[in-house]
Amino acid sequence: MSDGAAAIDEQLARRLIDAQFPHWRDLPVAPVAFGGVDNRTFRLGDDLSVRLPSADWYALQVEKEQRWLPVLAPLLPLPIPEPVAHGRPGEGYPYAWSVYRWLEGETANRAQVADPEAFAADLAGFLAALARAPAAGGPGPGPHNFHRGGPLAHYEAEALEAIDALDGEIDAAAARACWDDAMAAAWEGEPVWFHGDVAAGNLLVRDGRLAAVIDFGTSGVGDPACDVVIAWTFLDGPGRAAFRRTLAIDDATWARGRGWALWKAAITVAGGGEWVRDARPVLDRVLADHAGGG
Repeated sequence: MSDGAAAIDEQLARRLIDAQFPHWRDLPVAPVAFGGVDNRTFRLGDDLSVRLPSADWYALQVEKEQRWLPVLAPLLPLPIPEPVAHGRPGEGYPYAWSVYRWLEGETANRAQVADPEAFAADLAGFLAALARAPAAGGPGPGPHNFHRGGPLAHYEAEALEAIDALDGEIDAAAARACWDDAMAAAWEGEPVWFHGDVAAGNLLVRDGRLAAVIDFGTSGVGDPACDVVIAWTFLDGPGRAAFRRTLAIDDATWARGRGWALWKAAITVAGGGEWVRDARPVLDRVLADHAGGG
């Protein structure tokens, strides 16, 4: 449905619910403040949400979330999405989809966080608990999660091309050195569970504290370094230190995480568009952290 994403609206959600789950026919369907891009989310009554993948890539994640989120939830210190129904293609919509229990909270921004260091420590505690969950049988890196948890080398050509394109706008030599260090920091551990997209939009805040973690579409088992990216995309200096300290991240994992952040920020800035404003400071923080020996 790559050219039909605009048709994923509350009317479609309404039709799918009415056709497949008629016992919810009387519940109103409404848009949410941040409905998402990869998946479109709608409120269903007061206690539920409807989540519809917007393209083939994201549809691969539905079965995984339905299968594994109920297994992981009891092992984690914060709420995560709870599937309550598994939808099927219909009404001209080609993908499986989900109904979840609604989680209260606002997507994180710095103004909402009462204590950045406590927030960072709570997030690190959550990720540590996730990494301790039994990984046997869990989904390894692949198309379903854009190879999160796999070797960073999967994105090396993209990263180096972006760095070359930004030569003169950034310190390209420093960026290449940062990338080289990330590539040299081989991961030799056993596969563990990771979230795969630890970003502000997937962290819910209530009363100034981290209240829930959502959107496990890129989750899997493998190298957890991709979950370290939040250190440069959202956390400030003291928060970054608290995050690293609480999660007990070794130097190699920190370097690979910095490589993941460098790759995404570099290709975003080189590509131009609306996200450059957010990505450029990330590049600066990554290179400053590398230069400081972090």
